[in-house]
Amino acid sequence: MKVFGSFCFFCASVLSLWLAIASAHAEYQIVSRVHVGGDTGWDYLEPDPVSRRLYVTHGDHVVVVDMDTLKVIGDVPDSPGMGGVAIARELNRGYTANGTEDTVGVFELDTLKPLAKWQATGKRPNQIAFEPVTQRVFSFNSTGRNITVFDAKTGAVLSTIEVDGRTEFFAVDGKGMIYDALEDKATVIAIDARAMKVISTWSLAPHQEPSGMAMDTATRRLFVPTHSRSLLVLDADSGKILATFPIGAGNDAAKFDPGRRLAFASNGDGTLTVVHEDSPDKFSLVQNVKTEPGARTMAVDPNTHRLFMSTADFGPPPPPTPEKPNPHGPIVPNSFRLLVLEP
Repeated sequence: MKVFGSFCFFCASVLSLWLAIASAHAEYQIVSRVHVGGDTGWDYLEPDPVSRRLYVTHGDHVVVVDMDTLKVIGDVPDSPGMGGVAIARELNRGYTANGTEDTVGVFELDTLKPLAKWQATGKRPNQIAFEPVTQRVFSFNSTGRNITVFDAKTGAVLSTIEVDGRTEFFAVDGKGMIYDALEDKATVIAIDARAMKVISTWSLAPHQEPSGMAMDTATRRLFVPTHSRSLLVLDADSGKILATFPIGAGNDAAKFDPGRRLAFASNGDGTLTVVHEDSPDKFSLVQNVKTEPGARTMAVDPNTHRLFMSTADFGPPPPPTPEKPNPHGPIVPNSFRLLVLEP
């Protein structure tokens, strides 16, 4: 009986391992499209897995979608600039980066009621982070080439961090460190949130124009996509590039799903690159998914492992000019939507 029991335990262990591997490598596909409407642009999406809400930036407001029913359930008005959204559940507050008026908007999470606007110390806030250890909000001012640090409760400006670069997306490790990519410098900076200063700068050469960032906080690995059509894996403590994968054109985001140990790079050419973290030092390409043109930003629901991506339809582009050599076509009215992908 002991031999039989040991054999059964062995078989169960092998089956569990096989199911885990199969689940991690299940292919993603579009399973639903959520019509939102409108003909204005968009940028980032921010999930709140606890409240089951997805915050979708859209023109001068933020659309709120229920991540389970896939229904639009609310709206945060007066948020011009198509930037990011940060969530501070312990404070019952959300924050918006309002790029066209150089402000940070503050709203209640439960009611979506606007509470205040704080003036940034740099031009065009585009990304925004809530750092939980210090209870501070960091506004990444892309054309201002600096970062404004606010007290998350009072809105008091605590510091302005000069970075001399065009900030892109960030990652927060939950232990007091923030990482950000400087697009025009092709570098990643490490910021001590307590000291409110940059403590490390790492070159991404020969790769150019980093366009997003995600992090596995458990293994301290950063995933950085670039406009050089590459996804880089970095050690968050040394800045060393550990792996490189090819991706599509027009990337604007990376995300990480800790439950499935998958990193994603969403590309405006209508592709999604999926990479598996086999171990802290080994990574493998899983899939290149066909999505839709324009679906360059995304969010991951860690509970269901769904992906959400924003896009719309586009009309014919206008003739190129010296100022806009590669113009985009106009957004077709009422075509804005969310793509929902599942494995």
